[in-house]
Amino acid sequence: MKKNGILIIGIPGTTLTHQDKAWLKHKDVAGIILFKHNFESKNQIEALCRDIRQHREDLFICVDHEGGRVQRFKDGFSIIPPMGTLGQLYAIDPKAAVDQARVYGELIAKELGEVGIDFSFAPVLDLDYGVSQIIGDRAFNADPLIVSELAGSFIDGFHEFEMVACGKHFPGHGYVAPDSHIADPVDERPLSVIYENDLIPYIKLCDKLDAIMTAHILFPEVDSEIVSYSPIWIKEILRNDLGYQGLIISDDLVMHAAAKGSPKERVKKALDAGCDMILYCQDYKGIEELLS
Repeated sequence: MKKNGILIIGIPGTTLTHQDKAWLKHKDVAGIILFKHNFESKNQIEALCRDIRQHREDLFICVDHEGGRVQRFKDGFSIIPPMGTLGQLYAIDPKAAVDQARVYGELIAKELGEVGIDFSFAPVLDLDYGVSQIIGDRAFNADPLIVSELAGSFIDGFHEFEMVACGKHFPGHGYVAPDSHIADPVDERPLSVIYENDLIPYIKLCDKLDAIMTAHILFPEVDSEIVSYSPIWIKEILRNDLGYQGLIISDDLVMHAAAKGSPKERVKKALDAGCDMILYCQDYKGIEELLS
């Protein structure tokens, strides 16, 4: 994937403002991420994507469209169930679950592609340990091998329609209860345990994933920084040990667990740690500061 710019930013409305258009032209902006508040209808979102492209052809247009609780566009789009339902089906009929994972991937990619979106932040590769407030049934399963198989099939469906696949949240958000949007999750496990469990989907799918999103979780047995700010996790483990060569994208630096320091300080820490692109979504004053 060709990389142009470093920031993926949010915009406040359903059409582009003069401010938005100025942001789009900035050399450091790599993409736009769309949310529920940017959506009114399928025709409207298609027009918005077309307008974005007219101002910058090379921008990524992104969305969180996993199915279940995390599906930003619904009216006019197929309603995709949470991926955890595939894990339940796998227990009864593994082949049917794997086949259905690909169908969901194809359906999401086809419908998003039709309106001009080329980057969905999916699949979730976290394991469902039954404790996370934010992951839960967004995860395919608790078994890393089943997650790897289902997610791999889902990615194949994405690629059938040329949709970028982004695995998240590296190295795993499923073991801790707190939500990094509003709290500071800490995972006390040693690296060896994470390698034997949460990292397995990343190891197995390394060559299929176009992008990987980092988690805002502190693993004190590995580093004193959250993953998104950690050269140990990003440069040493993900790049060197796992050999991953695709894009590495931070989760949203506006989230509570990452919101330490000014916007510029946060972006610098993530870039220094090894992230290629930075999500900075709905803090519009912060976006203006970053692009000033």
